[in-house]
Amino acid sequence: MSSSSEPPNPDQLSPLPGVHRHITTHNSDGLAIFHSSTTSGWKTFTPSMAFNVVYTTSISPPNMNNDMDISNHEALCSSGKLGLVNPNGSVCRIVDFGPSSSEEHTKPVMHRTQSLDYGIVLEGVLECILDSGEKRVMRRGDVAVQRGTMHAWRNTSSTDWARMIFVLLDSEKVKVGGKELGEDLQGAPGDLKDMLESQH
Repeated sequence: MSSSSEPPNPDQLSPLPGVHRHITTHNSDGLAIFHSSTTSGWKTFTPSMAFNVVYTTSISPPNMNNDMDISNHEALCSSGKLGLVNPNGSVCRIVDFGPSSSEEHTKPVMHRTQSLDYGIVLEGVLECILDSGEKRVMRRGDVAVQRGTMHAWRNTSSTDWARMIFVLLDSEKVKVGGKELGEDLQGAPGDLKDMLESQH
């Protein structure tokens, strides 16, 4: 991390630069203005993994009139009922992954969500692992398009933290060969599994 980088957020687990969220809206004249600028909030799930929910929508397409989407986002986050995926909507989430050499490192969690996901590497180098055994190494700026598939993420560095941003869009259930492939978070740490189950 360069000396010019932003310091971590107060509640942030990793030493990576802090995250600032800027939400726009309109004034009464229809001109664009900033609604708010915050550091949002981090939630630590294990000593080597933390989430930061940047924004959510609960209907598609979202209704931004009278800042309804902002009100819905704030209500959902305060309810404690947001799962990994938001039914009928979307979730934008930043995830920090600890170094792989850490004694408290969380081993890669093979999982599937009922969603179409765009995952972009912001910091570090990560490996995307599929249940077929196929793997791809992803570096800063690389993008993964997850289409309801079983996958896991591994920070390849033994010393440095890594960071990704994910946008998850609720989707129809995936069926292959007549078999329905549902959500699956087996083997995940308890808090992560609770998060997935909270949306039902």
